[in-house]
Amino acid sequence: MKPERNPHTMLNGRGDRSGTVLIVTMWVVLVLAGLALVFTHAMRVELRASANHGASRRADVAARGAIELARAIAAGDADAADACEAAAVGNAYVWMIMPDFEDDRKPAYGLIDLAGRVNINTAPLEMLLKLPGMTSELAASIADWRDSDDDVTPGGAENEYYLLLDEPYQCKNAPFESVEELLLVKGATYAILFGEDTNRNNMLDDNENDADGSLPHDDANGRLERGLLPYITVHSRERLEPPDGKQMVNINESPSRSGLNSLLREVITTDRYFQVMDRVRSGRPYANVLDFYVRAGLTRDEFDAIVGQLSTTNDEEIAGRVNINVAPEAVLACLPSLDAADASALAAHRGDAGTGMDTIAWVLDILPEEKAVAIGGDITTSSYHYAADIVAIDSTGRGYARRRVVIDLLDDSPRVAVQTDLTTLGWPLDRSIMESLRGGGTIDAALREASR
Repeated sequence: MKPERNPHTMLNGRGDRSGTVLIVTMWVVLVLAGLALVFTHAMRVELRASANHGASRRADVAARGAIELARAIAAGDADAADACEAAAVGNAYVWMIMPDFEDDRKPAYGLIDLAGRVNINTAPLEMLLKLPGMTSELAASIADWRDSDDDVTPGGAENEYYLLLDEPYQCKNAPFESVEELLLVKGATYAILFGEDTNRNNMLDDNENDADGSLPHDDANGRLERGLLPYITVHSRERLEPPDGKQMVNINESPSRSGLNSLLREVITTDRYFQVMDRVRSGRPYANVLDFYVRAGLTRDEFDAIVGQLSTTNDEEIAGRVNINVAPEAVLACLPSLDAADASALAAHRGDAGTGMDTIAWVLDILPEEKAVAIGGDITTSSYHYAADIVAIDSTGRGYARRRVVIDLLDDSPRVAVQTDLTTLGWPLDRSIMESLRGGGTIDAALREASR
């Protein structure tokens, strides 16, 4: 006999199954909703990442485009005033930053004339020792690193030192290829090379003036310790080019062979010619053209008329001379026999002269003859190498790039000799510029905010 079914029991069983289905359905809906939210969030993140990547690419393209702009400026085909501060390049803006040695609280803009720096491949030990922050150990080690022999300069280092390091390597015994290579040399440190300016923006940032509050360690004295970097280079070479296509004259060769006879006849009166020529012949060899001026007994007007054609070599190029018209005072003070007062006097005259500075003869107006002669072989008024420290940001403020290039003008057309990516050093200008652009502001508004 079959048991009787309880209708209440049957009803409750169906209810239990219906409740289970409902709960499962709710969980499925919740899981699907969660997956939808996760997918939506992932898509938003991907969209933002894609937008940021696009912004970074725009900034990078702008920085590369600005390299061509820098080449044009160096060649004299573009106006630096319009191109070096917040210049529009595509959908981005670019700056070309440089040191302002008079003020470390604000940026300066333009190309960096590398002829205004001390060339560590050619500068004698005396000049190296006078660089800001230089040590005698490092100066001697620089001399040993770049020379071709294995003789140790007192305080310096050759292979015996480098091969005993934990990670040994050989002394190069060849010229430096970059200033950063200096970090391989005995006695060199990041602090000596870069000073407190770890992001290389040439300005005193808050973290560079807070003692040990944050890196780098600094003296919190309210001044930027720049290190060696803004005063040294490995790129300063010039062509010996006389004006107007004339011929260069080697003052250390026979006057008749070199053409000095004819050149002097053009500027010296007949009654003085033979007297001057006697002094010219007896005075050889000359250390430099200012030495020639003094010992040949020329008048200043006579010398000014021919100095651009005079040389002490037959070489077509010469490396390492300092452009007296652009070098900062700290570099001028490195020149042989000069001190800080001499450097200051030269710099002050540059600011007032305006004209008459196309040759090195103007230093005779400022320095005693013996000091002028002492630096005559180490100075020039020509420049053939420029650096551009290019900063680019896209118009949304979310993409940033930084490139440093060295432009060489020795060839018929300006070429990029070196290119370095400095993007990892971080945004080097006022952060309000970036924040204003990210907030939808215009570049003009961003610049006004930064100037407050």
